[in-house]
Amino acid sequence: MSSEDLIRTLSKREVLVLAIGAMIGWSWVIMTGIWLTSAGTVGAILAFIVGGFAILLISLTYAELVSAMPKVGGEHVYTERAFGRTGSFICTWAIIMAYITVPAFESAALPTAIEYLFPQLKAGYLWSVFEADVYISYAIIGVIASIAITIINYVGIKFMAVVQTTITAGFLIIGWMFMMGIFTDFNLTYVTPLFVDGHKGFFAVLAMIPALMIGFDVIPQSAEEINLKPKSIGKLLVFSVAIAVVWYCLITLGTALAMTSDELSSSFMATADAHANVWQGQWAGNLTVLGGIAGIITSWNAFVLGGSRAIYALAKSGHLPSAFAKLHPKYKTPYVAIIFIGCLCVISPFFGRTILVWLINSGSFAVVIGYGMVAYAFLKLRQKEPDMPRPFRVKNGKFVGYMALIVSLSLGWIYLPWGPSALLWPYEWAMVIAWFSLGLLFFVWAKVSRAKAKSDSLAK
Repeated sequence: MSSEDLIRTLSKREVLVLAIGAMIGWSWVIMTGIWLTSAGTVGAILAFIVGGFAILLISLTYAELVSAMPKVGGEHVYTERAFGRTGSFICTWAIIMAYITVPAFESAALPTAIEYLFPQLKAGYLWSVFEADVYISYAIIGVIASIAITIINYVGIKFMAVVQTTITAGFLIIGWMFMMGIFTDFNLTYVTPLFVDGHKGFFAVLAMIPALMIGFDVIPQSAEEINLKPKSIGKLLVFSVAIAVVWYCLITLGTALAMTSDELSSSFMATADAHANVWQGQWAGNLTVLGGIAGIITSWNAFVLGGSRAIYALAKSGHLPSAFAKLHPKYKTPYVAIIFIGCLCVISPFFGRTILVWLINSGSFAVVIGYGMVAYAFLKLRQKEPDMPRPFRVKNGKFVGYMALIVSLSLGWIYLPWGPSALLWPYEWAMVIAWFSLGLLFFVWAKVSRAKAKSDSLAK
């Protein structure tokens, strides 16, 4: 899979902030209290360490593969070389589901973040969807933001990278301020309880890790637009995962040190309230929410990039309508795929948060499928093509590959009906089944189209 029309323009710094911005979104502001009340301080941090190590193993397989095959489409390229068209389609289709769910969720999450700063924002009740109220004011914010993000990605990856770098730097500075405040004013008695609900609490947080850490794989998706040596791309990918794991652990610990258990249980945005406690002013909490809004934008931005490139790669291989394989004549972006994702983001705020949470959970299960297939492709290509140049070659590759595969299967088990954090039946499972049923239709359509084209060619 290659396209000579894509422009290699992303620098080392831009690649790093692209991945970091994707992995560190809004959850570090709004979800920290849930992690701590679900698992306790040590339980939550331990879940991040275990889950982060698991994702780190998976990222190592990605790092070797992207250095060996720095082509647009990432997973699509690796699995096609290892398994052929069928396996590649399954993997890429799963990844696309995960990529699309994130920006769709962010378009609804943004108004919620802004409401913390402007409580009077909620106006113009429209309807409720599965007990989630939808307001016209929320919808307008989501629609305007969706259009803006779509335009940013439409006009070129370089402009998108500048926006991503600027905004990522903003929320990293805010996070640094929070941690500096914690180091000067904290209460060790606040960290109790250390564990909540035993192993169930631990698994409840662990089940969220794949969704939180998804994002490093936007680097392989945009590999043909990165102006670096293949080995450097692999190193940056792994480094970005390590930074994200450290970030989540520090934010979780800092919030635990700044709030009592009663405050945590009653807080809507624990990290923001913790920051306000540390600096003894609501301005610090508001600043944290601004950092969270910045995280929403960087995550949203990165997944529009990754999702559009995955759709583009699948269309280039003939599995999706050829319109998705078009590049803009001036900006050299897969503009049809970008507009498609933008349209989904425009309509998603009208469906309420309940459905979108179901969608993001389903996407988490889908991405684990993709991770497992990439790990298996890593092992298979090590055996099938041992002499293939691998600028970033993982040491003890066989061990790392099998561990990554086992980790992926274990994470997938969590979401199954008998797992500790099973997807909700019938809603979340219905979304998974519907998505893969649609994929089956596209797969059959592509196969019939290729057979017809071959027959027409022979007839001539």
